[in-house]
Amino acid sequence: QVRLVESGGGLVQSGGSLRLFCVASETTFRIADMGWYRQASGKQRALAAVISKGGNKNYVDSEKGRFTISRDNLKNTIYLQMNSLKPEDTDVYYCNGNRNGIVYWGEGTLVTVPS
Repeated sequence: QVRLVESGGGLVQSGGSLRLFCVASETTFRIADMGWYRQASGKQRALAAVISKGGNKNYVDSEKGRFTISRDNLKNTIYLQMNSLKPEDTDVYYCNGNRNGIVYWGEGTLVTVPS
């Protein structure tokens, strides 16, 4: 059973930073395209950032310059460094992996930025 486990969420003041972690249970995830998605209560899950198996990165416009996605294949881990956080960044953040067309999701980690 493949597992993606997120951590690093929490409560942070506006303007602060958090670093999210996603650990994959299998080393074969080094060949997967990985991403972070976010979802507010009652809304659809939306893409935040992706990183391909080759290391190419893409971000949604609202997060460019503030969020950085990275991966460490030796640790089967992807990261999302989030800086200059805003109250509208309050969401549950989910790790996503696409390996050979099969999509996997983690359970999510909550980020709260009070207004």
